[in-house]
Amino acid sequence: MPGTTSDDYAQLVDPDGQPTLVFERSLRHGRAKVWRALTSDDDLAAWFPTTIEGPRHSGATLRFEFRPDDEYAAGLPGFDGRMITVDEPSTLELSWGEHVLRFDLADGPAGSTLLTLTVRLEELGVAARDAAGWHTCLAGLEHRLDGTPPDAPDAWKAINADYNGRFGAAASAIGPPEGHGQS
Repeated sequence: MPGTTSDDYAQLVDPDGQPTLVFERSLRHGRAKVWRALTSDDDLAAWFPTTIEGPRHSGATLRFEFRPDDEYAAGLPGFDGRMITVDEPSTLELSWGEHVLRFDLADGPAGSTLLTLTVRLEELGVAARDAAGWHTCLAGLEHRLDGTPPDAPDAWKAINADYNGRFGAAASAIGPPEGHGQS
């Protein structure tokens, strides 16, 4: 993916025996704008892999549906989740199916925002696949915030190959669902 640096790659950690991806990004925009991009349906449509149906408050039940125009996920079934924490404009945490996503925002230098995305995975075997997916999504978030065109739709494939090499066989054991995201 053009512009990807080694600092952009997720770290795979294992706190308390739970495989977890940690991404850090420095975004050139203030927290209010980044928060909107994390919570507004219009902004989410530009970078998040599913719709988020349900209220944006702690404890709310959510429904996630893949978009029919997404060539990699079209036809995959939707799933349920729950909003765990909403602390505007600092923390958004939700269960996304079997995984937990946590977005933490902090003020950075010169009006920027430091974003940390933590993804607690249900099993190690999906780590490379999911890291590539969230890596690509975060690139889409940056493009949305910057008002620039998104990366090519197949950028995920190269990033997935990188993560397979970085994380190794055990973390690369489960790829995309059959017929999705494959050549």
